[in-house]
Amino acid sequence: MAPRSHPALTTRRLTKAFGDHLVLAGIDLSVDVGTVFALLGPNGSGKTTLVRILATLSRPDSGDVRVLGHDLIHEPAAVRRRIGVTGQYSAVDNVLTGAENLRLTGRLLHLDRARIAERTAGLLDRFDLTDVADRRAATYSGGLRRRLDLAMSLMGGPDLIFLDEPTTGLDPRSRRELWQVIQRLTADGVTVFLTTQYLEEADQLADRVALLDHGAIVAEGTPEELKRRAPGGHIQLRFGDQGQWSAAVRAVADRAGTADQDQLTLQVPSDGNAGDVKRLLDRFEELDITVEQLTVHIPDLDDVFFALTGHPTHPAPVA
Repeated sequence: MAPRSHPALTTRRLTKAFGDHLVLAGIDLSVDVGTVFALLGPNGSGKTTLVRILATLSRPDSGDVRVLGHDLIHEPAAVRRRIGVTGQYSAVDNVLTGAENLRLTGRLLHLDRARIAERTAGLLDRFDLTDVADRRAATYSGGLRRRLDLAMSLMGGPDLIFLDEPTTGLDPRSRRELWQVIQRLTADGVTVFLTTQYLEEADQLADRVALLDHGAIVAEGTPEELKRRAPGGHIQLRFGDQGQWSAAVRAVADRAGTADQDQLTLQVPSDGNAGDVKRLLDRFEELDITVEQLTVHIPDLDDVFFALTGHPTHPAPVA
C-alpha cells in the first residue's frame, strides 16, 4: 500500500479549457491515503474532466498534480501502475464470462499466469461473483455488471481507485451493495476518489467532500462540517386543534418560527440537537401544550449545495 507519509493525491491550481470554455478553474485538492474523497456537482460541472486528468487520460492546461508521490505530467506510467479507474460506462465485455473478463484484464496488465489466476479467484470471491463467474456478462444484472467492472479495475492491485459516478442507473438495492464494496476497499487501505450526483452517497461514504460548480471548488470539508454551513435546520410540530397551535405560536414567538394556521403546524429554527428538542418540549409541557407530531429536519448536502451555488443538484434519472 502507499506510505502514509504523504497524501494519496494533490492538485494545485489545476486548469483545463476546451476552446473558450474554461472547465476547471484552478482546482486545489488534497486526498489522504486510505480515505473516500467525494467530488459532488451537477452535470457539466467538470467532474469527469477532472477524473480523466487525474487518471492520465487527459492533460491539464496548467497546474501541478501528484498521485501517490509521482508527478502526473512527468511520470504518467508510474501513476498508471498505482491506480485503477471505473468510468461512467462499463468496460465489461458482454461476450466473455465474468472470469474471462478478469483474466483478460490481467493479460492487458502483463501479469503472469499464476498471478492472474490468483487475483481472478480472489476478486470473484471478494465481490460475491463466484457463483456467476462462468456466465456471460451479457446475462448479468446492472448491479452484477458494476461489481465486475469494479473488480476489473482492481486486477492490478491499485492503491488509488477513481470511481466516476459508479452507481448511476443502479436500483437502490444494487447501489447500497456497491457502497458496501467501496467501504470494504477503504478498510483494506485503498484510497477512493468518487464523483457522484447522489448527495446521500457522499454522505454515507465520504470522509471528505468537495463541491464543484462551474469548474471551481466552492466548499470542502467533512459531510458534517459542510452541513453545518447550510441554513434551514428546524423542528416541525403539528398540533391537534387551533387552541393548542395558537398557544404554541405565542410560546416560541422569540424564535422567529414559521407558522401555518391551515395545517396547524409550526417550524422552529434549530440545529436538531437533542438538548434543543428537549428544551422546546419541556417549554410546551410547562404551558400544557400537547404536540401531536414532531419531526426534525437537519440540513443535508443538497441544502449545502443550494446554499452555496443557488441551485440544487439533480441526479440523472434511473434507467
